[in-house]
Amino acid sequence: MSRHLSPTADNALASQLELAFEDNRLAAQLYGDFDQNLALIEQRLKVSATPRGNHVLLKGAASSVDQARRVLESLYAGLEEGRAIDISDVDGVIRMIETEDSQLTLPTLERKGKVRMAQIATRKSTIVARTPAQDAYMRAMERSELVFGVGPAGTGKTYLAVAHAASLLERGDINRIILSRPAVEAGERLGFLPGDMKEKVDPYLRPLYDALYDMMKPENVERCLTSGIIEVAPLAFMRGRTLANAVVILDEAQNTTSMQMKMFLTRLGENSKMIVTGDPTQVDLPRGEKSGLIEAVQLLDGVEGVHVSRFGDKDVVRHALVGRIVRAYEADTAKRLAQKDRDTEGPARTLGTLPRA
Repeated sequence: MSRHLSPTADNALASQLELAFEDNRLAAQLYGDFDQNLALIEQRLKVSATPRGNHVLLKGAASSVDQARRVLESLYAGLEEGRAIDISDVDGVIRMIETEDSQLTLPTLERKGKVRMAQIATRKSTIVARTPAQDAYMRAMERSELVFGVGPAGTGKTYLAVAHAASLLERGDINRIILSRPAVEAGERLGFLPGDMKEKVDPYLRPLYDALYDMMKPENVERCLTSGIIEVAPLAFMRGRTLANAVVILDEAQNTTSMQMKMFLTRLGENSKMIVTGDPTQVDLPRGEKSGLIEAVQLLDGVEGVHVSRFGDKDVVRHALVGRIVRAYEADTAKRLAQKDRDTEGPARTLGTLPRA
């Protein structure tokens, strides 16, 4: 790959850079269908990216041109390693580089170099981190026995947890995957529902199954479910068990009570990992019932062997509108809390002005 960088005549802060990619076939994949990948880079980084065969001419502010260069080089390196890329991968690399340049402390990044994003690989597919929060979360799952993934919908918390579990199972590092979720909608009284236990809770665990089928061949998933290597265990049925040589995933954990969360966390056995995911802003518990997830994060954050990964609206990797929806709800919540604080403080200030008896 060759480069040529020079300042433009009219603005010393602007520059142009020509990149040359050796493999024409990979260059075409890098640009995307109808050059959509280049179009996203232009839109997000405010540069001009003009393809000419296996060459790309970048123009814009010097810092933006440098960012675009690093995005293209990182994506091209992935293509050389045999990974396919799509528009979401381009978005992920842009996010990582923008975060790097905002000087956040991210030891997984090489300053001003290629982005080294965390990966989860199985025989069927490879998942690459798309945001700095995902990168930290994926690395934490490798290092820690208990990981909390806390944040809004669409940030990949559950999907990455299942992908990590599938990877460990294929590597032979564990013997089982156990999937659990509080069935709040049925009040955890599942007996009246038709079918066996798996059929009773399947609707609640569909997101977990979807991730499994993405990471493993369908026949392997079915075989593991039949043999019990992948087990569906409703939270209400976890009491009294010790879970060893397994990855245990608790999804929608914001809907656990304090007692349920304590019961679940104390099931951890030898050579096991627990991954707990949830969104504290979507608690469906009865009014006045404290969320076990919120309490556990407060109590255990900083405890050795425990890692808390926090996601925000900027980490949403679904449709861009999802991020804007999350921000709108968060802004409304903050507004209502501020109003509540003002309503609470008002009487106190009034009482403080009363004369003493």
